[in-house]
This record gives sequence, structure tokens and C-alpha cells, in this order.
Amino acid sequence: MKEEDTRTEEEKRSYTMSRVRSTGTVIEVSLQKALWRKGIRYRKNYKKLPGSPDIVVVKYKLAIFCDGEFWHGKDWERRKPRIKNNREYWIKKIEGNVERDKRVTREIIELGWRVIRFWETEIKSDIDSCVDTVINAIEEIKNPKPYHSIPQLKQPLKVAEEPNDEYSSKQQKD
Repeated sequence: MKEEDTRTEEEKRSYTMSRVRSTGTVIEVSLQKALWRKGIRYRKNYKKLPGSPDIVVVKYKLAIFCDGEFWHGKDWERRKPRIKNNREYWIKKIEGNVERDKRVTREIIELGWRVIRFWETEIKSDIDSCVDTVINAIEEIKNPKPYHSIPQLKQPLKVAEEPNDEYSSKQQKD
């Protein structure tokens, strides 16, 4: 007969959280294997770039992050009200992660690299599309389109009047 678990809910949660990995996660490994099968060679958890990207294709200066939805704040405004325990801690933690992700992305771009971020569910549900995204980025880096080959637009680009406005087809004022 199995002994009854005498740990409190808090102890169980603490144990579960201690098992959450920051590197070598299932989604990282599955994307790494898929890229390797396509002949794309990479480095893992590259410490020479800010944020130690999960996957880096050094040859093409391409940094790839595999972000878990909870930890990196996907649909945060919808998820935030559902946090019941230790709300103050978790809200501060996740919002800090989101800000750090933005800062790290900006810093890597400023170093002349390209950044791709995939959500966990994207990798789990359609890994082939994620691999295609990486391959397309590499092709674009290898063969950049010259400026003169960009077709002229017949309609004006959609622009925002103010940073929070919805996009409209109004012409920007000079």
C-alpha cells in the first residue's frame, strides 16, 4: 500500500518549481534536433551574446530563443488576472522577464545580429514551420535583396498617427 503524501501544497509546489529547467528543455532540444537534421549547425546557450540565446547560428549571426508562455508572458493581460497565489511576486517576476526579453532582443540587434523568438506552443504544434522560419531567415541573410528590387507600393503604407493609435491608411504628414 502506498504511503500517504504528507507534504503541504506549498511544499509540493516548491518541489515542482525546483524541477523547472532553464536550459535543455524539451522544446529547445526538439527544435535543435530538427535544425540539425536539416543541416543547420548551431551553438547552444551562447554566452557571448546578451541573454545567452537558446540556439545561435554563428555563421549567419542568428540568435533563436524558445520561450515558454508562462515565464515569458504570452497573452499576459489575459493570464495575469488568473494568478491566484503569491500574485505580487509572480506579476513582478513575469513582467520583469518580458522587459528583460525586450532589452536583450534590442541589444542583440544592436550588435548586428538577427533574433527569432518562438513560443513553446509554436514549436510543439508546428515544428516544421519553425524550422522553415529559421531556414528562410538564413536564406535572407545569405542573399539580401537589394533596395532597388523592392516593388513600389500602389497604396500608401499603413501608419499610426500616435504610438497607441490603430493603424490607418492615412498618409503621414511631413
